Amino acid sequence: MREYQYLLVREEGAHLEIKLNRPEKRNALNDGLVTELKDVFSFYKEEGKIKTVSLKGEGKAFCSGADLAHLKKMRNFNREENLKDSLALARLYLLIYQYPKPVIAVVEGAALAGGSGLASVCDFVLASQEAKFGYPEVRIGFIAALVSAFLIRQSGERKARELLLTGKIISAEEAKEYGLVNSVYAQEELLDAEQNLIKQLRNNSSFAMESSKKLFTKHIEEDIEELARRNAAFRESEDFMEGISSFIAKRKPKWSET
Repeated sequence: MREYQYLLVREEGAHLEIKLNRPEKRNALNDGLVTELKDVFSFYKEEGKIKTVSLKGEGKAFCSGADLAHLKKMRNFNREENLKDSLALARLYLLIYQYPKPVIAVVEGAALAGGSGLASVCDFVLASQEAKFGYPEVRIGFIAALVSAFLIRQSGERKARELLLTGKIISAEEAKEYGLVNSVYAQEELLDAEQNLIKQLRNNSSFAMESSKKLFTKHIEEDIEELARRNAAFRESEDFMEGISSFIAKRKPKWSET
């Protein structure tokens, strides 16, 4: 079993459980966590014994988006560093979205920004009634470029525009209506729901499920690579710098047009 700093990984027969393990940071994404997620998904990609995968968060949140320390670093990135950083997350999303085995996101607490992105690239999203979803990037002068490709596919353009332009946070039940969540459960029912889904998938042909997943991935790789470049370019804007600075300083932002 491989050892990780930011992940808890457990094999249970033919099932693999991957748990984000930064509870003190609400499982926020940083370089190390993104790298470890890519490593564990890549390591088990061709493992014939593993048939299904669950992605969870340790503690009270699934994933709250980008780590504050990482946001501070981003203010000083040059163009090449911004592109490298953006592509790293883009390729993690692609790895999960194109994964040959079914991936189940089990969401408790907040799944925001990049955290909503992580859930959106999984095949199934099971959420507790207390879960929250949203893409609040515009509130801090940023764009949710990378996740937009997946969001539009799942929610449709009208709902995607609403979420990306308002930046609002929605409940698990609302997320289900928007097509972001498959099912919502009471906290005490969530584990049983996950186990029931795993059992159902276990009866299927692995090759047929892998082949079925490929039906949904046409053109997505080209789209996400281009969006990563747009993401990186946007980080040079005045509003991005102001948004990050005001967020860190906990003050109201002063946008370039006001």
